[in-house]
Amino acid sequence: MTDHFAHCVPGLESPASHLEEVIPSDTANLSNVSRALNVAISGAVRITTCGGDIATVTIAAGTAFPVRACRVWATGTTATGIVAMF
Repeated sequence: MTDHFAHCVPGLESPASHLEEVIPSDTANLSNVSRALNVAISGAVRITTCGGDIATVTIAAGTAFPVRACRVWATGTTATGIVAMF
């Protein structure tokens, strides 16, 4: 398969190159800091950002919510089908 953009340096504004299903946890960080989160079923997502802030955000299903998250908490998270994009 040809990748016409392989020579380009990816930045934070670039599309994600990797996806990871997220299992919310009150003790474990994500294996990679996200560029964005996506959910299959809308709801609240409690996160810790890479800057150390903790907040609960509402994410609509099917939208990429741009956030550099290092943890998705089980407590306070009601959205399901969460995918980290990085």
